[in-house]
Amino acid sequence: MTTHTTTTPALATGTAAEATRPRLNLAKAAPKVFRALVGFDAAAREGLDPSLVELIQVRASHLNHCAYCLHMHTNDARKAGESEDRLHMTAVWREARHFFTPREQAALALTDAVTRVADGGVPDTVYAEAAAHFDDQELGHVLALILTINTWNRVALATGKVAGTDERVG
Repeated sequence: MTTHTTTTPALATGTAAEATRPRLNLAKAAPKVFRALVGFDAAAREGLDPSLVELIQVRASHLNHCAYCLHMHTNDARKAGESEDRLHMTAVWREARHFFTPREQAALALTDAVTRVADGGVPDTVYAEAAAHFDDQELGHVLALILTINTWNRVALATGKVAGTDERVG
């Protein structure tokens, strides 16, 4: 028997039946897949500054319109010492560059390009700027982190996670 525990609010074009349709709990339905994602995420973070990790995750979550992850990662960023000003400016970082170091700007630009890869790939200039600020190992971890948050955003959106409910264990 399949257990579905999450329900989602109806979209403007949705029906009442769609509003109450339960969604899959990926951790319960596919535990090996879920554990693999958790492991990938943990490995991606290794060696990266926790504040940078959260800025990347906040930015991708903005771009993907993932309220669940945005709420979670803004809270995590605050715990990592991130300021309210920088958190607010992450959504418009290109217009507020003075809030971010050149290294952070390079990571945010790479986050934008990889998250929006269907809109034109990852431009050589964006990649080169990131490579100028991160050594190969760091760049590999930044890229992996961008991939993991984009995956988590899609998991949260597809399974109807609700902002304000952090379902992580521990």
